Amino acid sequence: MSETETLVVASKVKAYIKSASGLKCSAAVIEALSDKVRQLCDAAIESARGDKRKTVQDRDLR
Repeated sequence: MSETETLVVASKVKAYIKSASGLKCSAAVIEALSDKVRQLCDAAIESARGDKRKTVQDRDLR
């Protein structure tokens, strides 16, 4: 998987921001959000590995 692949549904994020605030959303926000999701996933993977599990669970995201 490419490091620059979008991991969020851009249309859903844009719609959420628009409905929650009336503001528009730039493409850079989608890229930045995908980077944050990657970071969260990497930390969750390490947490699961640290617990010697083969499944990432919701508790790994905390």
